[in-house]
Amino acid sequence: MELKLPPILVFIFFAIMMYLVGRFLPFGFFDFFGRFLLAKILSVLAVLVALVSLVQFYRLKTTVDPRAPHKTNRLITNGLYKYSRNPMYLAMLLLILAYGLQMGNAFNTLVAAGFVSYMNRFQIIPEEKILLQKFGKEYKIYLSQTRRWF
Repeated sequence: MELKLPPILVFIFFAIMMYLVGRFLPFGFFDFFGRFLLAKILSVLAVLVALVSLVQFYRLKTTVDPRAPHKTNRLITNGLYKYSRNPMYLAMLLLILAYGLQMGNAFNTLVAAGFVSYMNRFQIIPEEKILLQKFGKEYKIYLSQTRRWF
């Protein structure tokens, strides 16, 4: 499973799981003042984070294919990547959280936690191993200075 599924498919799977939980679980509903506004803010933030991080990849002409980290020709450590090693995955998480808020079922937080767990195990850790082999000490320093998600 490592690096086999495109992260966008994983994102879609977990979004569908959230829909099913929100639609068919007869308990767990929550509401609070500003819930929909917070969901919109998280969505806008997610889109901005995704766009900025993609622009950084394209400007430096390195691969954005998360299934082929061995094709990476540059280590990006500035901009958003100074604060998060995985801003594109962070953007997906923000969208998942926004969708969970929209659905209004507290159990969707477990689905979001499942997304993070899956991404860590089957996408991020394998990527990090390959990048560590490719970039060595420079990447090891980056790992020690920058958090995985945020």
